[in-house]
Amino acid sequence: MSAAADVVRPPHHQQLRFVSFEITGRCQLECVHCYADRGPSGTHGRMTTLDWTRLIDEVYDMGVSMVQFIGGEPTLHNDLPDMIEHALARHLAVEVYTNLVHVTPKLWEVFARPGVRLATSWYSDNAKEHAAVTRRSSHSPTRANIAEAVRRSIPIRVGLVGVLKDQRVAKARQVLVDLGVEDIGYDDLRHVGRGAGQPNPDISQLCGHCAQGKLAIGSSGAVWPCVFSRWLPVGNVLVEPLSAILRGSRYLSVVAELDATLTTKLPCVPDMCDPQCGPSCSPACPPSNNCRPVGACVPWYR
Repeated sequence: MSAAADVVRPPHHQQLRFVSFEITGRCQLECVHCYADRGPSGTHGRMTTLDWTRLIDEVYDMGVSMVQFIGGEPTLHNDLPDMIEHALARHLAVEVYTNLVHVTPKLWEVFARPGVRLATSWYSDNAKEHAAVTRRSSHSPTRANIAEAVRRSIPIRVGLVGVLKDQRVAKARQVLVDLGVEDIGYDDLRHVGRGAGQPNPDISQLCGHCAQGKLAIGSSGAVWPCVFSRWLPVGNVLVEPLSAILRGSRYLSVVAELDATLTTKLPCVPDMCDPQCGPSCSPACPPSNNCRPVGACVPWYR
């Protein structure tokens, strides 16, 4: 690791504190709304485990306090436990965003480590409606593993996602409450990825705080302002260090574009996409108007 004097941090916006690592494009499910357009045919991409551990070291040196492992389905990467352990050894908080369809005994042991938390998505109390979203029979295993995480006292947040017309969201939330889940959020379908329904993504689907203290990095090495804005790559960590990317003209121009377009972001919570503040990641306030009150660092239900 580099000495503190050699650390180069972004000269603009907030200090980088939260990074999502999309370690695989493979997933057992094929959700109709998947922002990453992932599924069973996905791969682990070009990034090796060595690349990811190197990147963990780099973001630690840059002052990041939390990393999030996502996919695809991150539990399908055999080296996820090693990556989590490496992050914990760097005193980074860890969140794993998983569909909780299958969790091995080894993963349960790692998930129970201090400093690790889980996140997942939930759609309905009805198994058929749930399967209509995930395109697989995932209701029972996900429900059982949510319950298991609660039983093991592993911190877990669950996001309800409104995808279908007349979806049983309220009843789905009650299931989570009955299971003992305390951190429950809600988000509408994002028109990005598989859920776009249009060839060109719409910047209004973003929360308005992209690249402000957070970034996402894909299994190809691509760097994005956030997981939802992958049509706006700012560089690639297989080509140059992340610190160099954050000083580059491409990054600065994309951030300027987001700032100029999402001028209505100020009423939203600054940490709305940060798991340390109970994330919402709702689209920009206008026109959705579903942001949390300023300073509300608590679960928010629509």
